[in-house]
This record gives sequence, C-alpha cells and structure tokens, in this order.
Amino acid sequence: MPQIIETERLNLFLIEPADLITLFEEPENQRIYDGKPFTNPHRVLIDDKGPLAWRVPQVKLDPSLNIWFIRWIVLKSTSEIVGSISFHAKPNEVGMIEIGLGISPNFQNNGYGSEALKGMWLWVIDQPGVSILRYTVSATNKASVVIINKFGFTHVGQQIDEEDGPEEIYEMSASEFRKIFKS
Repeated sequence: MPQIIETERLNLFLIEPADLITLFEEPENQRIYDGKPFTNPHRVLIDDKGPLAWRVPQVKLDPSLNIWFIRWIVLKSTSEIVGSISFHAKPNEVGMIEIGLGISPNFQNNGYGSEALKGMWLWVIDQPGVSILRYTVSATNKASVVIINKFGFTHVGQQIDEEDGPEEIYEMSASEFRKIFKS
C-alpha cells in the first residue's frame, strides 16, 4: 500500500494512525508535521474536522482500516496541504467503496478535486475486493456534480445522509473505470 499516491500536480499522503488520532484529539500539536515533506498553512482538518469524527474511532478499533482512510492533498509545487480525501470504509460485501474529499476554499476550481479523485480511484481499482466506485453529493453542490459527470459515473439513486441530508448517488464499476482511465 503506497504511503503516497502521486498525480501530475499532487501528492496524496496517507495520514498514519497515530497522527490521525493526534490531529483529532490535539489539532494544534505540530508533532504530526515533524519530518514530513509538507506544511498545513491552510489548517486543513484543524478548523473543520471533516471526516475525523468518523474515521478516528474506526482506526482506534482496527488500525488496519487506516489504509482506506484520510490522505492529505498536497500541492507538489509548494508542499502545502490544500485538502483531504478519504474512502468512507473498506469495500463492503458487494465490493462497493465510497469516497469523499474537501479542498480548501482558496484552492477550489483549479481541478485539484478531480485530480485527487482520479488518483485515489486509480489506486483503489487494483485493491482486492473493490468492484464498484461510489460518489455521493448534494444536488445543490454544483461543482461536485460537474466533477462526477465529467468522469462519466451513472446516477443510480438518492439517499438521506445523517449529516449532509439528501444526496445523489453516482457509481461506476471498477472495471469500467480501469478501461476508461488506466492507460
């Protein structure tokens, strides 16, 4: 499992379990950046905890799950963290895996979200047990709807998320994604 997934402009750094827990419990603790090739001047996952409240308890119970979880989205050109990306869980019993991401406001509309998604999906389609890629989004989140439509995912329904309310569900098979995007 790669600690870093590289794309053209981004490095997606896996946050190690101890650092993930520290980030959640002591967000101002700079130890999590010691010796790392990036900085967090935009306070990603500090001011807005994002998925930490859900992922940290899972990692505490089973650290092996961390491979599916939160990665920093780091600009190669500046070594700054500009967002985070994470699968919601390991693949379920039918091989479905869902993803979510967040990009700092100052870095939105530069294609970083699409690039990070593609990098993660290209990695995960080669993992055992993965057969369906899922992306859920509020219909009012026009930027995310544009992103998922650009990838060609199929709208398969709706769901009510406890935190986010009504969401549209988009899916693509891992084999179809591989055929379209893996050269």
